[in-house]
This record gives sequence, C-alpha cells and structure tokens, in this order.
Amino acid sequence: MEQDAQTAQDEKTLWNRKYTAGSHVSVDPDPFLVSAYSEFLAGTTPGRALDVAGGVGRHALWLAQRGWNVRLVDVSEVGINLAWASYERNRGVQPPEIPSRTAVVRAGVEELPQAVPAGRLETEILDLAQTHDLGQGQYDLIVVFFYLQRPLFPALVSALRPGGFLIYKTYTTESKRLGRGPSHPMYLLGPNELLRSFQELRVLHYHETLKERGIAELVLQKS
Repeated sequence: MEQDAQTAQDEKTLWNRKYTAGSHVSVDPDPFLVSAYSEFLAGTTPGRALDVAGGVGRHALWLAQRGWNVRLVDVSEVGINLAWASYERNRGVQPPEIPSRTAVVRAGVEELPQAVPAGRLETEILDLAQTHDLGQGQYDLIVVFFYLQRPLFPALVSALRPGGFLIYKTYTTESKRLGRGPSHPMYLLGPNELLRSFQELRVLHYHETLKERGIAELVLQKS
C-alpha cells in the first residue's frame, strides 16, 4: 500500500514538473480525435463527455467548444489549472471549422439563428491508478489518449451510457522498438490487445500502425 502511494506521488510530481517546464502543454487536439469525431459523431447532439488523464485539457477544450459538457480528470493539479486557464480564455469561442451560424432563408429573408453555446468544463484531480469507478451510465462519450491503466477498462465500459462512444489511442510495444513513447511494458499494448479488451462493445474502427511510432487506435460504441 505504501509503495502504491509512493508511485502515485511520483507520477503526480513527474507530470507537475513537465507541465511547469512547458512540456505537453499544447491544446491542439490529436488528429485521431478530430477524424473519429467527424466520422462517427458529426451531427449527434452533444451530451456529457469524460476526458481520462486529459492533462492540460486539449481534448476536453475541443469538445467543450462543440457544445459538450466535459469532465476532465487527471493526477496533476498543474495540468488541471492550465486547462482552466485555457477554458476561461476561450470560453464561447466557436471552432473555426464549424460555422457559428447557419443561414436559413424564409420568404426571401435570411435569418441567422444564434450560435450553439459552448459546453461546460468540470475537473477533478484524480489518481486513476487507484480508481475503479468512473460512475454508472453517465457519459455519451469517453476519450482516452496516451494513457494505459488496464484495471480501469471495466470502469470505462460501465461509465458509458447506452449508445455512448469510447475513443482510445495509445502506444503499443512496437513504439519501444522504434524508440518512441514510454519504455515500461505496463504502459504498452500488445498486438491486438486493445481490440480484445472491450469485447462487450461494438467495434467501429480499429487500427495499429508502425509509421513513426507504434500506436493503436480504437472507436467503440455501447449497445
């Protein structure tokens, strides 16, 4: 138990130092989130989302700009504070690739409805390595990027509402061979491991790549 507590403290200290030093502070979303959202969620009504180990909130902020109410959880209070700073700075700003208004022509008169308001951000400093409960049926969308905590997999499934989506992307063991990503095997997926880990969910997309770094990408939906 003492060793687990020390590991959690080390993880918190590590990421607090990284964020304070200006590492991993980009708020640009991962291209896979953008493409997966466009293919599988475009046109859906924004609901409640969970950003797991979301750091400075690059995905939480992107979703909030699209009307989602997002809960961001991460072990680092420095990362959470940076996420709030970005959220306050950009609150209400519409994403450039999505028009803020849609013209409707009625009887020859163009009417411009108001823009969809940005979603809300909620945050929690949370040691996910010690967490096995993310709620029951609370989220329409869960995103996990470059974070691997295998005991958390059942909690991700339970936290999804029926019809909800899980978008997951992280490193595989091939990344170690290519000299990218973490070195410890507990943070690396085996071949097809991510695909086999959520058999109770419907697979919409799965891809493993060796280009530049070993990565697995997965989009799932709960029936």
